[in-house]
Amino acid sequence: MRKNTGETMNLDQIWMDEKKLIPAVIQDKNTKDILMLGYMNKESFCKTLESYKVTFFSRSRQKLWTKGETSGNYLIYYSHEFDCDEDTILVQATNEGPTCHLETYSCFGPQPFSLQKLEKIIKSRVDLPESNSYTNELSIKGNKEIAKKIAEEANELAISSVTNDGRILDEAADLLFHVQVLLVTNDYSLSDVEDVLEKRNKSQ
Repeated sequence: MRKNTGETMNLDQIWMDEKKLIPAVIQDKNTKDILMLGYMNKESFCKTLESYKVTFFSRSRQKLWTKGETSGNYLIYYSHEFDCDEDTILVQATNEGPTCHLETYSCFGPQPFSLQKLEKIIKSRVDLPESNSYTNELSIKGNKEIAKKIAEEANELAISSVTNDGRILDEAADLLFHVQVLLVTNDYSLSDVEDVLEKRNKSQ
């Protein structure tokens, strides 16, 4: 769920000069990779909070610029934080397509491999099935078959850890993959699991 934390900030104090530009670092809320750097004035920041689409002030064109207004690759706003001096903004967002005009995941290059990237791959196989796709076939079979595979992989991981056969990492990878297939098939994501863990951590 998106959250807007702007109402707690004294924007008039931060932007005493309406023309003041503050660097805004855009971070993928799921992977924590840096997507790009832009600049915001008070007006573009407020528009970001209102529209939930990250909006900058273009220094070259001297006007507001919503990322994706031409390409359709919007940055969907989730939350933000100001640094300790209140002169830099860290914006959490998700990208709808490549962030960079060079068609890369971020302005700093391709997306590094991660569980979040694997989640996107699994989702694409489930939503747009390819022929002979193991992931799609397993998803179609449903929770019962996926659960069998999870139990099988968990058992193999347990045996590997006890026998010390050198396959702990391989078996752990197999288990995590099948858990992610279960999550995607049931319209859940890794961030949903993280939310549960975060709530548990706060309660301790």
